[in-house]
Amino acid sequence: MVIQDMRHWLEQAVIGLNLCPFAKAVHVRGQVHYVVSRATDTEQLESALIHELKALVQADPQVRDTTLLMAPDCLSSFMAFNDFLGVADSCLASLDLEGVVQIASFHPQFQFAGTGRGDIGNYTNRAPYPTLHLLREASIDRAVAAFPQAEAIFEQNIDTLRQLGREGWAQLGVERSVPVPPEVAQRSPGRGGQRRGTIR
Repeated sequence: MVIQDMRHWLEQAVIGLNLCPFAKAVHVRGQVHYVVSRATDTEQLESALIHELKALVQADPQVRDTTLLMAPDCLSSFMAFNDFLGVADSCLASLDLEGVVQIASFHPQFQFAGTGRGDIGNYTNRAPYPTLHLLREASIDRAVAAFPQAEAIFEQNIDTLRQLGREGWAQLGVERSVPVPPEVAQRSPGRGGQRRGTIR
């Protein structure tokens, strides 16, 4: 069910709205690896993340170009999820993978620093479940080289979502039927909340 929900989100939102022009190719070629972690705490999720980082760099890029690691049973709070991104960065450093793999983030309640919770722009990084997206830096470099206006993608996505609106987003059917409880307080600006998520 989790993978089915994520595939639906990828097809309807990310690819369907062209939020990431690089997503369709890896999806069609079957190079997106989906992993559901049943971790219930951050230590378990950290172990799962380390395992998947190692597996990604060891895999043939033609078979597994990128990994989506979903954690449906923990980090339902966006503030907690945002804090965990520091742990994720530490995992990259401990494995000497900085500059080799990049980690992007998605969450049902994702909120960029300096925005309101209901800002439609936040939906560029809203997925059905707390998700860590593991990307090969080499693949990112190739994708950016093939798309000269890559830096304009985020602004284009904001325009797309504003035209779509909340009602249009709801009609995509990509939100969970039982949503993650909203935050009780807005998180102050942090680097996690400033990340740009993408499927490449």
